[in-house]
Amino acid sequence: MKRRDFLKSTTGAMLSGMILAPKCTPTAGDRAAARSLGRIGLQLYTVRSLMQQDVGRTLDLVAGAGYQEVEFAGYFDRTPQEVRAQLERSGLEAPGGHIALENLRDTLAQVVDAANVVGHRYLILPWLAEADRQTSDDYRRIADEMNTIGDACRTAGVQFAYHNHDFEFEEVEGSIPYDLLLERCDAELVRMELDLYWTLVGGRDPLEFFEQHPERFPLCHVKDRDRSGEMVDVGEGTIDFGAIFAQSEEAGLAHYFVEHDNPPDPEESIKTSHRYLTRLTF
Repeated sequence: MKRRDFLKSTTGAMLSGMILAPKCTPTAGDRAAARSLGRIGLQLYTVRSLMQQDVGRTLDLVAGAGYQEVEFAGYFDRTPQEVRAQLERSGLEAPGGHIALENLRDTLAQVVDAANVVGHRYLILPWLAEADRQTSDDYRRIADEMNTIGDACRTAGVQFAYHNHDFEFEEVEGSIPYDLLLERCDAELVRMELDLYWTLVGGRDPLEFFEQHPERFPLCHVKDRDRSGEMVDVGEGTIDFGAIFAQSEEAGLAHYFVEHDNPPDPEESIKTSHRYLTRLTF
């Protein structure tokens, strides 16, 4: 099931040499200054097949794998109160949730109420349907709409953000949509959740965005790709996450959500990715 369809059904109830450089182990002289990730999160879309079977057991499994944060993509027919209670039982926090555009448009008040119950600090728009992004004017209208949504979210005490795929890096009428969104969206009202995999697939360098738009990216999706371009578990591909995370302060990065869109074995996938990230230093 594609993400856009999944969210719609569940919310309602160029690759740079530096980024793809071989991963290096710090020398003895470097280790004193080396950093590692603090809290590691998981985008629950990765384990959606398990969530559909048993939300509580899946959240326990995620916590048992070592994750401390999760990002929701729908509540799987649970009420916000039920979700919050299960999070507390599992010892997890959910700083973010992906919300389909139609829900942001039509039921924003209810979405915000649910976010406050569950504990979301960020509401993230994860996808734009093709009908909403045919022309550069479409992207301008969407940017203006996101500013409006972001302003309403801020008034309600949550932060709005946008999650990219690769289509935002394909030229439309002489403009690159992602650059247009960054320029037209109010940086305070619309933060960005940078999907590292899709950004690289789109031929762009995450570090370029961090430098040009500092503190704009409080969240990211951590997903890896092999030399053929296929999505793989984190640490089993070619992306140099150390080089990216070394610029976390510049980017404003505070939340790192592992994701794999279609893992053959979701449980093993999240464990593999977490093991790699706990060993990563930068």
